[in-house]
Amino acid sequence: MLLLFIFKFMFFFNIFKCFNDAPQAWQYGFQDPATAVASGMIHFHNFLMMILVVIGTVVLYTIVIVIYRGTGKGEGGLPSWLLSFTHSEKLEVAWTIIPAFILLAIASPSFTLLYSLDESMDPEFSLKVIGHQWYWSYEYSDLVSKWEGCEAEELAFDSYMIPQDDLEIGQLRLLEVDNRVNLPANTHIRLLVTSSDVLHSWAVPSFGVKVDACPGRLSQASLFVEKEGVYYGQCSEICGINHGFMPIVVNAQEYDSFVSWRSIAD
Repeated sequence: MLLLFIFKFMFFFNIFKCFNDAPQAWQYGFQDPATAVASGMIHFHNFLMMILVVIGTVVLYTIVIVIYRGTGKGEGGLPSWLLSFTHSEKLEVAWTIIPAFILLAIASPSFTLLYSLDESMDPEFSLKVIGHQWYWSYEYSDLVSKWEGCEAEELAFDSYMIPQDDLEIGQLRLLEVDNRVNLPANTHIRLLVTSSDVLHSWAVPSFGVKVDACPGRLSQASLFVEKEGVYYGQCSEICGINHGFMPIVVNAQEYDSFVSWRSIAD
């Protein structure tokens, strides 16, 4: 009965939490995952929550029974299974083996997710992200002209937050930028992240990506966006007075649309 209640609770939890590509006011839950890594993180979180709820329920029930009956308020005193907590070899073996199995059950998916985050493949191209105080710069440095109409070998631009007074209807406050990052969906992309001044962090929750931008260091991450859309993120490292004004907007589109944008951008 307890496990049935836990599964019903987790089902209720998954239905009523909010999924979005951008953060919303009073949001409860994660943003809409757009990569396999982000989906794996959410599923692993739900799995851990189920284990934590079971353990917390058992411990809380035991504490309540000990307090209620141990103080003499309950009839019959402590139950026999609680009295066997002291000087019980079987119990000591049980609470050593059971946590070990729980840790093994947690380790298997966690290692899989950890190695998927560090997976390296032959990317279609690389996107270089440079953090500044307080804006982002992007370079498609190795996007060689292998598509028709693409003659230049490099495309670079800066991305600033749009001030509140310049926002148009439907645009998000503190999240819109003047130049969005355009990326093709269903394409292997390598992210190269660095900084020109202080520590920054390029983070897009829907991608499950959070890469620190360190001066003098080039950090690498892999990205494979599974569906088209507009995804929002922000700098996740306190980098100064305007830290909260470094939004990230990624426009994932079809491959042909990306090639067309690339040709126009040249």
